[in-house]
This record gives sequence, C-alpha cells and structure tokens, in this order.
Amino acid sequence: MKPTPSELEILQLLWNNGEMTVKEINDRINSLKETGYTTTLKIMQIMFEKGFLSREQKGRGHVYKAVLKEEDTKNGLLERFIESTYNGSAASLVMQALGNHSASKEELEMIRELLDELEKEGGK
Repeated sequence: MKPTPSELEILQLLWNNGEMTVKEINDRINSLKETGYTTTLKIMQIMFEKGFLSREQKGRGHVYKAVLKEEDTKNGLLERFIESTYNGSAASLVMQALGNHSASKEELEMIRELLDELEKEGGK
C-alpha cells in the first residue's frame, strides 16, 4: 500500500503519538500549515476505508490508530523510490545523499557501524 503525502503525514503523527482524535491530528497539522478540520476528517475517513487506520468510539468522537506498521510502510516506500529513481541501486542513493548533505560525525559513525555489520553478514 502506498499512502499519499497527506496520509503519510497523518500516519507519522499516529506512529509518534499513538491513538489520536481527528481534532488532535488537525491541531498538530495546523501548527505547520493551515488545514481545515473537514479536510483532515475526510482524509482520515478514506484512510480508514483503505485499511490504513482503525477507529474506536470514545465518547462522542472517534479515536484513530495506525494499522500500517511504520517500518513496513517506510521500507515499501523506500524500495519503490530506489527502484524508480535510482534504477534499483541503493549505492547510488547513498552516494548522492552523502554528496548533497554534510553528515555529522555521529551520522558517519552510524554509517560505518552499519557497513561493518553488513560486511559481517555477507551483505544483503
């Protein structure tokens, strides 16, 4: 399943905060950009119909929870991105990302540790 950018924004909030109401999500989105409550509600209703979210009646409203797992969703999006943008080459993606962004000392150390781990495993 491929969430739209607006759906992904809502999923990020739910992954980071757990269960939330439409109002809580809309308030968070509005702290970054102007979005109407009915727009947020409609997107979340569509996400519920797609099976991206579950909802539970609480009082007079609903509380929503992400059904899609964060890691699975991000892995799927990344795989499609690498395939379509970099012809399936993860190395090309990493080379461009490191060439365009100055990594901190901590980030470089994390990358070295990951490379060492991948070497021990014999690559993926």
